[in-house]
Amino acid sequence: MSKGLDVGAVLPDFELPDENGTRWRLSQLQGSDAMVLQLGRGEHCPRERAHHRELLKLQEVVPVAFTTLVTVLPNDLHDTHKMKIATGAWWTFLSDGDLEVQRTLQIDEYTDPHHAATVPHTLVLAPGLVVERVYCGYWFWGRPSADQLWQDLRDLFRRTKADFDPTTDEARAAWRRARAA
Repeated sequence: MSKGLDVGAVLPDFELPDENGTRWRLSQLQGSDAMVLQLGRGEHCPRERAHHRELLKLQEVVPVAFTTLVTVLPNDLHDTHKMKIATGAWWTFLSDGDLEVQRTLQIDEYTDPHHAATVPHTLVLAPGLVVERVYCGYWFWGRPSADQLWQDLRDLFRRTKADFDPTTDEARAAWRRARAA
């Protein structure tokens, strides 16, 4: 059973190197935005590449939608970079070569005797690394499509952004109050 991947939990602020060796804290990458965090199985997995190709549908819209997309792989820098290149992704890929994320969250894939694989999870995180939605993709169909993530993010923003619908009386009044201050 995973640890700390419950809706409402705050994800640890892991600090990991990107595919170029630059270290990042998850909170630095997230800022005040929402985040889709892909905890991948590993570079060796063809299902991982297929799911990342599905996520490509989001990479052009997340920067303008106040959302960050990040992948963490249980691989060294070389294999992490190899996966990013192989999928055509632009977003940040982080290396969990020391398996800190895998051990902390207890998501090691104990059924794989050949690789230090992670049971793949996709997380939708509200600002502050708050777990909003969790998908377990051990079986490929457990991984979310770009459309499912779009719906999850719409629901998150609808709940957390007072001006999600700026035509409401409440949103107009809040804008007037802010402008008068």
